Amino acid sequence: MKKARGGILGAILILFSIIWLSPLYIVLVNSFKSRSEMYANVLALPEQLTWTYYTEAFAKMNFGTSFLNSLLLTLASIFLIVVLSSMAAWMLARTGGKLSYILFGVFIATMLIPFQTIMMPLMQVMSWIGKNTIFQMLNSRGGLIYMYIGFGASMAIFLYHGFVKTIPISIEEAATIDGGNKWNIFWRIVFPILKPTTVTVIILDVIWIWNDYLLPSLTLTSRDLRTIPLSTAKFFGQYQNEWNMAMAALAMTIIPVVLLYIFAQKYIIKGVAAGSVKG
Repeated sequence: MKKARGGILGAILILFSIIWLSPLYIVLVNSFKSRSEMYANVLALPEQLTWTYYTEAFAKMNFGTSFLNSLLLTLASIFLIVVLSSMAAWMLARTGGKLSYILFGVFIATMLIPFQTIMMPLMQVMSWIGKNTIFQMLNSRGGLIYMYIGFGASMAIFLYHGFVKTIPISIEEAATIDGGNKWNIFWRIVFPILKPTTVTVIILDVIWIWNDYLLPSLTLTSRDLRTIPLSTAKFFGQYQNEWNMAMAALAMTIIPVVLLYIFAQKYIIKGVAAGSVKG
């Protein structure tokens, strides 16, 4: 009976895995096909393996510049999110009091607000800041990074806050007795312990920022500032969609994120569990 039940569960797991991975299969297979071959059968294997569409997509979407833009935005945003959110979560968890609980509740509440409900007021505010101050918020990498920090901080603080609660406060008290100040205690003692949550925040934000289309499309107008998702959209026009080259571009786009996720998935599971269960 147990073997039969295990076999059924295994078959169901395999079925769901196939369904889950089918979009990736479709992208990879059709990135090697011509449009006529693709329209004939989307699921069939290509008649011949050719890298023509990859080279054409690479040149047409200006992949090098787009890749560097996405990489710069992703690295800078994640670095600042990790630094600022970890410090904020540590202070909220250790300070206590009504103000800390209120601030933490505000951060959690902002996670429930859909971006679509605030995107137009946000663009108006960013435009006003650019016109009335020296800070250019629209059509600039700095402005986009600033917005990514604001939208990414809530989830990061939530995860860090839960993990900080699991760290014995006696460790920090011992360091204080030895003459350590708050800065040294956090960066030399607390932050290294937060490694699983840090990796979790990094992976989740890489997937989000690297693949984000909506916020850059609202913020960036210059061709030289386009990210990979914005450049990939060039293959979809009003009268013609170049699906095969779009598939090739998507394949080149997702490879770095997939590799990063594969190597760090154990930290993601550990960090999410610690942040959500014990927070």
